[in-house]
Amino acid sequence: MATPVEAPKLGNTVEECIIAKWLKAKGAAVSSGETLAEIETDKATFELPAPVGGTLIETFFPEGAMVPVFTVICAIGEPGEDVEALRPKAAGPAAAVASPKSGAAPLAHPSRDREGAVAERKLESRDREGAVGPEPTLSPRARRFAQEHGFHPQHVAGTGAGGRVLEEDLRRLYYGTPRTSFAARKRMEEGAETRGEGSGPAGMILSEDLGPAPTRMSGIREKIARRMRESLASTAQYTLNASAGAAGLLALRARIKTTPGAPDINIGDMVVFCAVRALLEFPDLNAELIEGKIYRHSHVHIGFACDTPRGLMVPVVRDADKLSAADLAARMKALTAAAVQGNIALDDLAGATFTVSNLGGLGIESFTPLLNPPQVAILGVDAIAVKPVRREGGIEFVDVIGFSLTCDHQAVDGAPGARFLQVLKRHIENVETLCTI
Repeated sequence: MATPVEAPKLGNTVEECIIAKWLKAKGAAVSSGETLAEIETDKATFELPAPVGGTLIETFFPEGAMVPVFTVICAIGEPGEDVEALRPKAAGPAAAVASPKSGAAPLAHPSRDREGAVAERKLESRDREGAVGPEPTLSPRARRFAQEHGFHPQHVAGTGAGGRVLEEDLRRLYYGTPRTSFAARKRMEEGAETRGEGSGPAGMILSEDLGPAPTRMSGIREKIARRMRESLASTAQYTLNASAGAAGLLALRARIKTTPGAPDINIGDMVVFCAVRALLEFPDLNAELIEGKIYRHSHVHIGFACDTPRGLMVPVVRDADKLSAADLAARMKALTAAAVQGNIALDDLAGATFTVSNLGGLGIESFTPLLNPPQVAILGVDAIAVKPVRREGGIEFVDVIGFSLTCDHQAVDGAPGARFLQVLKRHIENVETLCTI
C-alpha cells in the first residue's frame, strides 16, 4: 500500500508552506530519509525527507504551490499502485500541468503567478498584433534595404498606402533599434542581457557587451527584501554609535581558552549577555510597537542575526534574562548549528523582543542595522579596534568595541537610546565580574 507524505507542521504559527523545489521526480526511486523536496515558509527553507523507501509514484502539487500543513503532497510505494484515494481535493489530476486558462487553480507561489500572468499577456499581445498573420507588404525599395542590411523585423508599422512598408519605415526602425552581432544574439537567446548601447560600430551590441544571465531571487531572499522595505516604510529609524573598552572582553576570552573545562563563551556571546542585562534596566527598548500601542516585555527574548547558506535567519533565545552566560552561549550555538544545517524549528525563529546583529567578526567598524518590526530597537555589534584615548594628559592606544543602536523614534527617543548604550558600555567594561565562569 502506498505511503502518503504530508506537508509538515513546522511550527505553532505555520499554517501553510510552499513547495519550493522537487528534488526527486515522479517515478524516481527513493531511500528512507532521502530528501524529496525543499519546503519553504515565510521565514526559512527546509528539507522534506522520505519516510520510507520505494518509488515516488505521484507528486500532487507542482513547484511553487502553496499548500496547508498536513496536506498529502506526494506518495511513495510500488510502481503501478493506485494513489487516487490519497490525492487531495485541492490537487486535481492535472494540477501539476494546469495552465492559467485550463480552469484548474493550483495553489501557487505569488511570484510564479505574476510570471505566468506576464507571459500570458505577452502571448495575447502577440496574437493581437498578428504574429501568426501574413507578413507585412514591403515596397521594392524597402525589400532591397531589408536584403542589403539583413534586416527582417516581424512587426513593422507601414506608413504607405494600405499599410505598405516603405524604405523610410525600415530605415527608421533599423537605425532606432540597437543592432546585435551574431555571437551576441546567440548569447541573448541563452539569457544574457545588455544595458545601454553596444561598443561596436554604430552602437552594435557585441558579445563582450553582454553580462551573465540574471538569476531570480530565491523565495527567502524575496521575503528578506520585502521585510526590509516594510521596515523602512513603517518605522522612523535612527542610529546611535558608541564604543566601550574591550580589555575585559579580551581578557575573559583569553582566560576561558586557557582554563580546562571552562564553558565555550566567545566575545559575541558576552556582548549578547551584557545586552540582555542592559535591557532589564531599559524595558522601553525591550518592546514592540503594534498598531499604535507599545507592548513592553518583562522577559528578554533575544534574537540574533545568523548568516546561513539559505540566507539571513534570526534564531531566538527565549527568556534569555533567566540564563547564565554559559547557558546563553550554549543555546545560541545550538540554534546557530540548526539554522545553518537547515533543520531549525520555526518556533525558534519567532517571538524576539530585541535583536542583536554582529558584524564585528567581519571587520565592520560601524553600520546601520535595520529594525525587525514590530521590535523598536536592534543592536549592531562592530569590530574591536585599537583607538587613541586621552588619559592623564597623555595619549594611550586601547582596544575598543563599537556599537550601532537603531531605534524606532515613534517609540524610543534619542536620550533613552543613548542611556541604554551607556549602561551597555558599563556592563561591557565590567564583563569579568558580570560573567562568572
